[in-house]
Amino acid sequence: MKGKSRIYSYTVFYEAAPEGGYVATVPALPGCHSQGESLEEAERNIREAIEVYIDSLAAHGEPVPEETRSFHGTVKIPVSLPA
Repeated sequence: MKGKSRIYSYTVFYEAAPEGGYVATVPALPGCHSQGESLEEAERNIREAIEVYIDSLAAHGEPVPEETRSFHGTVKIPVSLPA
């Protein structure tokens, strides 16, 4: 008998890597990150990383984290630099 199926949704942050390409992280899944040469590749890779992460949790009988409400903002900080 097959277990219940459910769709989970997670926020993914993509950042341009200094050496090129993109790094993708999933804040709701600590340690779950991946990368790719393009945004498309980074998205494919992070999807796979999320699946592996959740499969590992299930294999160890651990609960799958639910995403909580999160907010994204920008904070500007004035910095005085030496002349």
